[in-house]
Amino acid sequence: MPSAKLPNYIRTHRKRAHLTQHEVAFLLGSKTSASICRHERFQQTPNLQTLLAYEILFGTPVRNLFSGVHHDVEHKLMRRIRLLIGKLAKSGHRRVTAHKLEVLNAFLRERASLGQA
Repeated sequence: MPSAKLPNYIRTHRKRAHLTQHEVAFLLGSKTSASICRHERFQQTPNLQTLLAYEILFGTPVRNLFSGVHHDVEHKLMRRIRLLIGKLAKSGHRRVTAHKLEVLNAFLRERASLGQA
């Protein structure tokens, strides 16, 4: 059975880089390491600029640094896409609706072929 993914792997990457929370805070432009600690303990979600800074600093895409969160978001999005497809399919097939269905179904097929649906 696969192990559950952590919400994020900031601490893991920080430790691999042999950096302290204080050093990462400095690099990210924070005055204290409190926010780094909250990120590592899953108590606070970083803003977009901080997410991008983590990605650049650790050379790892945000989706990998926050793989647990990424997985949850992806799962919810796929569920909502399927719900929207169902609603659109019931609404009649006007040209625009047919195009939306085509785009959404293509997205689902692509994700399925990648083993991510």
